[in-house]
Amino acid sequence: MNRVLALPLEQAVGQQLMLAFSGHTPSADILATLRRHPVGGITLFRALNVADPIQVRALTDALQAAAAATDRLPLLIGADQEGGTLMALAGTTEFPGNMALGATGSTDLARQTGYATGRELAAMGVNVNYAPVADVNSNAHNPVVGTRSFGSDPAAVARLTGALISGLQAAGVAATVKHFPGHGDTGMDSHLGTPVVLHDMARLRAVELPPFAAAVQAGVRLVMTAHIALPSITGGSNPATLSPAVLRGLLREELGFTGVIVSDAMDMGAITQGRGLLVDVLASTAAGVDLLLLSADPASHSEIYSGLLQAAQRGLLDPDRVQAAAARVLDLKAWIAVQVQPPPEIIACADHRALAATVAAQAVTLVRDEAGRLPLRLAATARIAAVVPQPADLTPADTSSYVTPALAAALRHYHPAVVEFRIPLDPNEGEIADLRARLADFDLVVIGTINAGGHIGQAALVNALLADGTSTVAVALRLPYDLQAYPTAPTYLCTYSILELSMTALAGALWGIQPCTGRLPVSIPDLYPLGHGLGIATR
Repeated sequence: MNRVLALPLEQAVGQQLMLAFSGHTPSADILATLRRHPVGGITLFRALNVADPIQVRALTDALQAAAAATDRLPLLIGADQEGGTLMALAGTTEFPGNMALGATGSTDLARQTGYATGRELAAMGVNVNYAPVADVNSNAHNPVVGTRSFGSDPAAVARLTGALISGLQAAGVAATVKHFPGHGDTGMDSHLGTPVVLHDMARLRAVELPPFAAAVQAGVRLVMTAHIALPSITGGSNPATLSPAVLRGLLREELGFTGVIVSDAMDMGAITQGRGLLVDVLASTAAGVDLLLLSADPASHSEIYSGLLQAAQRGLLDPDRVQAAAARVLDLKAWIAVQVQPPPEIIACADHRALAATVAAQAVTLVRDEAGRLPLRLAATARIAAVVPQPADLTPADTSSYVTPALAAALRHYHPAVVEFRIPLDPNEGEIADLRARLADFDLVVIGTINAGGHIGQAALVNALLADGTSTVAVALRLPYDLQAYPTAPTYLCTYSILELSMTALAGALWGIQPCTGRLPVSIPDLYPLGHGLGIATR
């Protein structure tokens, strides 16, 4: 840390707060807070703050102007722009996400994706990205990480993590590697409770920690904590966010991280809510968190600021630690201040869309084609059914509900007689029976599934079509583990994404316009190993 800091305690405490609010323009509450005392910054959320890129740029300009009008330091403005299933900012280039990058195996594409993402964020005035996810997805039943991870191989995840960070920060946006020390082998969503990871330090050093070590080596500016319990380190059930052994010991001392430690959202189920929230806020700050991600509740902003300040004044928080945390935040702001803001015209520009299309195309993985159906060669009169579930947000860290998969439109580019069927995320017996009858007359059914292992209706429909002898191509539109739910499917591909360019890439692969060069970035337990992929030739 280059800065020698001696801020008044009132200002130092304020630098530790990342607030949120509701509105496409600055709310009266957030403006009042900015007038009362300095804050570290603001987090933007798609549901609360985002309409389109031009509106976001106007919003961030207004927020920075409000801070400047009261002689406040510039604000950190953060967002979850991971790509794939979590995209906080609408109207931007839709990159397929980390697991799609994992399927390509390309650090060059990861670096380019990071750079393009960073340029678009910077053009909107967003200077901190809560990405990349560096969790090693070693648990096929992980409900919250999944395709947000690059895969299950720690070495590959480490390489891709470092590359994406390098790209983001070369674009002038601070990267935030998450969720330390690793959320990949959990069976619970920490938005809902506290997952417990029972691994010892030998396992953590072998699997969970290498991507974070690579992130530190790449110069990552922020590390986000995980709200997970690690009894082997902490000796108890407290989340890592509240653990000095995890944050000051493992992250600072063992990995040598000197940047900003930011908490995961403090309104999640793993953190005590209501009157107990302030206690957990104090515990996390004492443990080593520099920056707290708070909710959009203005009453809690005031309570937390006042509580932190009083705790520091009374010596319950070490004032030197408070000053050191603020110094790290100010160092981050100083780095951001010298970055150049690109023009808004680069947002969703042709070059960035072409890059996203390349990632999507190189990610498509042909796992199985026992029926020899690919590449498709259908008579002009053949009828194709395109069946896709209506996406939903499967966790609060998900924006899939904003997407309508364009599978049918993509297939029609190569064959005109395509009929679209949109099904519920978990169809019931009656809906399955109706679809089964309606699909019987089609020459080919291309059916996409979204986490079929957790939505038994999807699996039941695919298995029913296979039992009927319907000519079927099954596609995992999100997690590649779906094949476990319908293991007899003779032709099976993975796209790792429901976004438009992934549907376009899938259609091209089905007709052999481009080869399926993707390789599984995770194993499909009891079926296919990590790295499997048939890679069929084009026409």
